[in-house]
Amino acid sequence: MNKKLQVTIFALLAFATASFSQSTPNDSVLLNELVVTGSKTEISRKIIPLSVSQISKKEIENSGQMNILTALNQFSPGIFVTERNILGFGVSTGGSGGVSMRGIGGSPNTEILVLIDGHPQYQGLFGHPLADAYVSSDVEKVEIIHGPASILYGSNAMGGVINIITKKQRTDGWNGTLGASYGSYNTQKYYGTTGFRKNGFNVFASANHSSTDGIRANTDFKITNGYLKAGYDFNEKYSITADADIAKYDGNDNGKITNPVPFNIDILRGKAALSFDNKNGVTEGSLKLYHNFGEHILSDGFQSTDYNSGFMFYQSLKLFEGNLITIGTDLKNYGGKANRGVNSDTLLSVFETGVYVFARQQLFEKWTITAGLRSEFHSSYQPELVPMTGLNFNATESTTIKANFSKGFRSPTVMEMYLYAPNPALKPEKMYNYELGIMQSLLNHKLSFELNGFYIKANNLIQVVGGGPVPIRMNTDEIANYGLEFASKYHIAENIQLHANYSYLHTSKKILAAPTHQINVSGNYRYKIWSANLGIQHIGGLYSNITPTEKEQNYTLLNLRLAAQPFKHLELFVMGDNLLNEKYEINDGYPMPGMNFMGGLNLKF
Repeated sequence: MNKKLQVTIFALLAFATASFSQSTPNDSVLLNELVVTGSKTEISRKIIPLSVSQISKKEIENSGQMNILTALNQFSPGIFVTERNILGFGVSTGGSGGVSMRGIGGSPNTEILVLIDGHPQYQGLFGHPLADAYVSSDVEKVEIIHGPASILYGSNAMGGVINIITKKQRTDGWNGTLGASYGSYNTQKYYGTTGFRKNGFNVFASANHSSTDGIRANTDFKITNGYLKAGYDFNEKYSITADADIAKYDGNDNGKITNPVPFNIDILRGKAALSFDNKNGVTEGSLKLYHNFGEHILSDGFQSTDYNSGFMFYQSLKLFEGNLITIGTDLKNYGGKANRGVNSDTLLSVFETGVYVFARQQLFEKWTITAGLRSEFHSSYQPELVPMTGLNFNATESTTIKANFSKGFRSPTVMEMYLYAPNPALKPEKMYNYELGIMQSLLNHKLSFELNGFYIKANNLIQVVGGGPVPIRMNTDEIANYGLEFASKYHIAENIQLHANYSYLHTSKKILAAPTHQINVSGNYRYKIWSANLGIQHIGGLYSNITPTEKEQNYTLLNLRLAAQPFKHLELFVMGDNLLNEKYEINDGYPMPGMNFMGGLNLKF
């Protein structure tokens, strides 16, 4: 075994065993935690056949990560996020922020759908999420579907879904937070949040600014975000919520270390959404309207404006005991214009709509059957049918066995159809997922784990074929992947928790940013005013390059966050990342930072 990996494992074991003598915890880890993303309505994970992970606000805070995506794989198996700097994912050549699940992601990432409060977030022309804009201070929790969720969310949910659920003021009165931190490479972060609630009215607002000089010359980055969310609860059954945010970021990319070429991005992104929600004992539903927009100016002369607008409506109804049926529809209109490509300076637009039915029925107390069908309509191809079916068997209060078959798809982006190596006749990419899993809790629910095995086959994958002056995109590629995902939580005592996850992935062909082995172990310990969070990540069989030469990366990262709370409302912290000073690359030619540190404070009032 790698000596650095041995050292970090022994460190974590010592960290854990130091507190076995602590008192028995009052809380517990339950299998039936409530989730929304896997069914549109809040239900127990025990009756969802899909593989769903949930990451809490506290777990995100303990990780110390500034961007939410980089905290995901610490608590959820099988997810890998590409990085190239201490801050700033970037765009275009050398860009990162791509998310891979089970070897599915795309380049740029268009096969994993990112949602904010249930509605889609992606760039209107290129179809990828905006990784730099997802700051952790706005997040209440994150829910992740591993595998296709196209039946509920349509295109781009082919490989999985990440739903970032933002904070909402839930207690009467006023409160807020302030925070500041400073660290290696002149990295700085400042943030403030505030919330107020009275007589059914609630509001939450935040502002963030982060910047860094970067780990090399001409790799500096800065971003400023503002977010506002307001709502009104008419009564226990009906509510309305509106939110908006704006993000402005500038960054430099100096290219590969072997061939530095300065490149600058200047990006403005924004969104607004409105949601009407209803909920009572028999029926539950929502109508969501949203609009995303952006302006990108790159130093190589590229300029674009884009938008992504639409609405989502669903209504669930309990017809009788143990039954729930959901009927929904959604409409998306996305596009924009750019000053390059075949259709330069022409407004390009795509319409996409879908209707679906999703039903669940409990049988003989222990069995739950789930099935659904979606029909997707697109302005450029024939309707696409998307089925899903699943079965859950709750063998005991502590044991759940589940299986599902689901289909996923991804519509071709505006860029693929009309801009670069264009082909308006492209068809959607398709994926078929077969999955079997078990969820188990032990030790009076203090220890819980989940194990899932999967097999996926994808075809119609879009790639550029032909060279020379007239390349074209075609639906020509296919892959077949299989693997295992394991996740566990252990509440050893009230003041110590451990998380561990492992994923194994076998791919039919070599894929960038899809590691064969991924291990994440973290522990959080609290004693009086002190707290510590120790995290280990081991990555094996990661390809940072495939052609013309293969580059395989294997590395182990050790991160530590120490905090003290001398007063009730004040936390002081220091954190160190990559304490083993590993030398590694995720994007080819972009060395990742070595040992680096940050310190700061968080104030709650």
